[in-house]
Amino acid sequence: MGERLPIAFQCMTKVGDRRSKMLEPTAIEQIAGSGSNMVVPAPAVHNPRARKLRSAVWQDFTKERRADGNCVAICNHCKKQLTATSRSGTTHLRNHLAICTTTSTRRAGKRRKLVVRRIHHNKSSADGRSGEGHASGEDNDNEGTHFDQELSRRDLVHMIVQHGYRFSIVDDVGFQKFVKNLQPQFRMVSYDTVRADSMEIYEGEKLKLQDVLFKIPCRVSISVDMWQSNTQMEYMCLTCHYIDHANDEWKVRKKILNFVHMESPFTEYEIANVIVEKLHGWGIDRKLAAVVLDNCSGGELVARELLRVLQPRRPLLNGDLFQVRSCAHILNLTVQESWEQASEITDRVRKMITYVKFEKFQKFQDISKLLHMDQKLLVVDSPDNWSSLYLMFESACYYHDVLVRLAEQEGHYDVFLAAADWADVKALTEILDVVYHAMEKFPVENPTANLYFNEMCEIHVLLRTWHNSPSPVVAKVAGQMLSKFEGYWDLTRPIMAFASILDPRYKMKSIEYFFRLIYADEQFTAKSTIDVIQNTFHNLYNDYKHQSSDSWKNSSVLCYSRNSSSCMGSMYSNGDDSKTFSRITLSDARRGLDQYIQETSSGQSLKSDLEMYLEEAVYRPKEGNQDNFDILGWWKTFAAKYPVLSQMARDILAIPVSTIPLDNDARTLNEYLSTMDPLTVQGLVCAQDWLREDPEVAGSGGQANDGAPHGDELIVVPSQNR
Repeated sequence: MGERLPIAFQCMTKVGDRRSKMLEPTAIEQIAGSGSNMVVPAPAVHNPRARKLRSAVWQDFTKERRADGNCVAICNHCKKQLTATSRSGTTHLRNHLAICTTTSTRRAGKRRKLVVRRIHHNKSSADGRSGEGHASGEDNDNEGTHFDQELSRRDLVHMIVQHGYRFSIVDDVGFQKFVKNLQPQFRMVSYDTVRADSMEIYEGEKLKLQDVLFKIPCRVSISVDMWQSNTQMEYMCLTCHYIDHANDEWKVRKKILNFVHMESPFTEYEIANVIVEKLHGWGIDRKLAAVVLDNCSGGELVARELLRVLQPRRPLLNGDLFQVRSCAHILNLTVQESWEQASEITDRVRKMITYVKFEKFQKFQDISKLLHMDQKLLVVDSPDNWSSLYLMFESACYYHDVLVRLAEQEGHYDVFLAAADWADVKALTEILDVVYHAMEKFPVENPTANLYFNEMCEIHVLLRTWHNSPSPVVAKVAGQMLSKFEGYWDLTRPIMAFASILDPRYKMKSIEYFFRLIYADEQFTAKSTIDVIQNTFHNLYNDYKHQSSDSWKNSSVLCYSRNSSSCMGSMYSNGDDSKTFSRITLSDARRGLDQYIQETSSGQSLKSDLEMYLEEAVYRPKEGNQDNFDILGWWKTFAAKYPVLSQMARDILAIPVSTIPLDNDARTLNEYLSTMDPLTVQGLVCAQDWLREDPEVAGSGGQANDGAPHGDELIVVPSQNR
């Protein structure tokens, strides 16, 4: 863990070593000539009739009179000059502060009361060191703004948790000195205090997340990963995936719910019971859409037990869609469990590369220069890492001519490949190349389930093609990969096919095209596979339609009601807080209109939103924007037109089939966390994850903005003479 300190410490009032003095008010005199805007100080003229500047905005501007008699307001931050006549008001000055590039006066998109804290310094002492300083504040109501020990303490602990710093950082002499120079009044807290405050942050953030999960109207999916500490303690990480509707925007969210210590040895049934217990504690056991158990030991048994316990909670399609695997996990297993068919030729390539790299490397380099080859790393693969296997094969093919020339010079060695072997190596490299570059596309932050259906279908087509290769080695490897791929893919294919149908760019088109291509020699199989997917999707739609018909009749969901006054009454809470509203949106009202039209149009032939959706032409984004298509934004826009399908889209697109599972090394706690007790580990891991997307500390992109100050105060340090 790094010890880099964020700019959060700007929240503490800086007092200390700078030698400075407050500038006396001066008038500004405009210098004419050569079109220059240069100004020089001029003696201030006392005007007994001058009005006192009472607006708080003048804390950030200096009003000066030019030589021509006109007044200007000079921004204290960027020095821009704006009009300051008696008729101009101060609105344009406030607008400038909102966009000024050298200061920040907005927070989380909301304009709040601006409190300006100025730092006053005593004059430098005789020995050259600056004297003691103090912070004082003054706003338009003449309210003093003073140092807040508790606020600074909270910010310190917040920073430690958010960035994963050691609790013992507060005991470091250098850190204590740094804080003392920033704010001498701050009383450094102890290790135990930081630890206790961190757990308070965890409990507070947990309550916020519980409230969010309770209110979201959609289903959630979970992924389960097993972790290990340096001391071999086992942990289970339970992560929730869902579509967030906050601020009328649809965003995929991923939140760690629990990081639970599992006493070894434990069984698959114990894992399932712990998962159910935690889901019930969060209140989402009846909202579960799907579960990913890629990094969970005994995943099949865990899924079966989970489904048995959760069956009464009405899972999707009676549990047929309950367990899925991520695309990356499918491809990893497909390669790892099939490459033993090419073990012999792989050993020969490895032996050749090792010999050249450690015995004949100088000759190898000489021939490379002679053939004008660009320098590229000659790779020897690592055990149990098929990506390094691909890099070894790829580097061998790249240096094919060099290695052939070297083999001619070293003909008495049997480590080099024959011509027939090279053909097999190139064919096998092509297989690995396709899978490797498909995996490279996966690392997308919070991806939706529709992203990689086409890529997975393309790999399926290629595996069937390679299976018919004239090379026995290639055909054998491709045949084994095809068998493994289809076995794992069948579990996830329905969910990804549904996600593709819900992609307005493709609808049924991708399914029809690829399955006819995959089963080119088996048209009956192609048609039956397409029909099964389409019929299953219709069945799922009917389930959602039945559930939606119940919710539509609830006035707290839709604003359509036979008694309009009861509808309006339901839009507000009955509590004491008059500012609390239920989550009624314009889209809800539009769905109410759609329902009203349907109920009052008896005798008319009305189509379901699924029929309308499939009959309409596919959506074609502007050229060049295909990869940047915002599917969630599209469904948010058309939620009123397709009310049932939009509910399906919220649940299915959030299923984490497009995520990258962590490998074993990545699922190992660092040394710092490994020394802590399990409850503290869970508190820190979860709180850090939750704070990463906390709107109070996050930037517009959803990531933590370490440079954003806490609180509503803008620290303004006046210009200083040195």
